[in-house]
Amino acid sequence: MMTDPIADLLTRVRNAFSARKLKVDIPSSRFKLEILRVLKDEGYIQNFKHITEPAPSVIRVFLRREPTGNSVITGIERVSRPGCRIYVNKGDIPRVQGGLGINILSTSKGVMTGRQAVREGVGGEILCRVW
Repeated sequence: MMTDPIADLLTRVRNAFSARKLKVDIPSSRFKLEILRVLKDEGYIQNFKHITEPAPSVIRVFLRREPTGNSVITGIERVSRPGCRIYVNKGDIPRVQGGLGINILSTSKGVMTGRQAVREGVGGEILCRVW
């Protein structure tokens, strides 16, 4: 049994970038789909596809690289963990790498970036940071 599926998602993406893979398969959940949607919207991954057949459904993530072949993601780390949840108010959302990265938050209005949360005027749980 996996205790932190979000950390597993981030680790699989990080390892796939390190191994210079073009795609990676991840066990599926709706919450993971929302996190991947944010990563795609922000340009950190190329695309993802939800594959339901055969039985254990997976998400196939297509990784994005720079024209030189370098990884688009320099770092990705989990912030809030099952043993220590990190919540922030709308005014306390931190910047990542001086504004060069993003926070991904779980808010009452859905999963979104820190900038979107400030625009919407909501706080929430900081899931991870990407730069």
